[in-house]
Amino acid sequence: MDKRDFIKKMGLLSLAPWSGFEKLDKLIPSVENRNARELASDEDFWLGIRAGYRLKPDYINLENGYYCITPQETLENLIHHAREINYQGSYYMRTTQWDNKRSVCQRLAQMAGCKAEEIIVTRNTTESLDTVIQGIDWKKGDEAVMAHQDYGAMLDMFRLQAQRHGIINRLVSVPNHPKSDEDIVELYASAITSNTRLLMVCHMINITGQILPIRKICDMAHSRGVEVMVDGAHAFGHFNFSIAELDCDYYGTSLHKWLSAPLGCGMLYIKEGKVKDLWQLYGEMGKEPDDIRRLNHTGTHPVYHDLAIGNALDYLDRLGLDRKEARLRYLQNYWTNKVRHWPKIILNTPADPLRSCGIANVGIDGMSPSKLAKTLMEDYRIWTVAIDGADVHGCRISPNIYTTRDELDQFVGALFQLSQ
Repeated sequence: MDKRDFIKKMGLLSLAPWSGFEKLDKLIPSVENRNARELASDEDFWLGIRAGYRLKPDYINLENGYYCITPQETLENLIHHAREINYQGSYYMRTTQWDNKRSVCQRLAQMAGCKAEEIIVTRNTTESLDTVIQGIDWKKGDEAVMAHQDYGAMLDMFRLQAQRHGIINRLVSVPNHPKSDEDIVELYASAITSNTRLLMVCHMINITGQILPIRKICDMAHSRGVEVMVDGAHAFGHFNFSIAELDCDYYGTSLHKWLSAPLGCGMLYIKEGKVKDLWQLYGEMGKEPDDIRRLNHTGTHPVYHDLAIGNALDYLDRLGLDRKEARLRYLQNYWTNKVRHWPKIILNTPADPLRSCGIANVGIDGMSPSKLAKTLMEDYRIWTVAIDGADVHGCRISPNIYTTRDELDQFVGALFQLSQ
């Protein structure tokens, strides 16, 4: 087998067969003529999708925001790739892995609406955004703007830059129920000074599920000469958007969240022309200053994950992101609409359906988030996560496409009993 044939063979690993393909492929043709919003409430269809997952029966999982369980067909393909690469050994690592990684980046770029040369595969959002934060050539007195509701790992990295380089971090607090996009934009604008170099903002706030007006924030910041870095951990594969249309400078996400790729898969986007100004974390000296891959030299790593990202993209392509977004939005509104006006129930997610999708946060007046999460699990076998800080006090509720209305009804029933 010559190299070209070998590469072709290995490239086809992402199409490795598993019986789950047949199940999904039989479901999709039957609904191709139905619009996504109508299909979102069709429990029979989504029970068919659920059959492609291996779900633990001990509890109802409403904590998919940390990590979305991988469909069985993607998981089986991951295992297949690991076996095949182990079989090929160093020959694969020295010849074909780079072609397959570029192929995956091309597919991710197509979904993201950007160029493949603007993307690298990472392990998660933290690695992606920390690559940028530590890569900026900070000077003492430089300023960065961010929110109290941003993810702790990135806030810690900014604190580290303050200790190391003497930068000043300016924090705002995003309201849970903004009146308008302009309120949010002005909030961030008010923190910008002549010394501000970078503004970090969540595409979807991880603790509440609130979607922020990223393009408007980017336009405002750019008009003042400030770059924008977007934390898209919960947005990519969750709802439809284009990174190019956001016009941000940097965008990081975790592919093991809503794309449902295996654990340890992430992505970093850097706008063309921005790479050359960043210091790399690792000593990669063999690439041009504007080559994004010089920021990604992490040594020998589990490359079968790259191929499994391709499988996750295959799955989403066939399911359809419009269908997935509509289902997630339907599930969130299904339960929040039932409880939003109940006494003692506190919803920390905007009522405007355009300001959220699948994730929401709920609390009960007089009950701590930790107590609520503990009671839901111990007494009702419902798994959630407590959030108690940054002006958010409740449990994050993040169903997935396989979550059923019956499961959400059980959750609503538990909230009713606990709020009496």
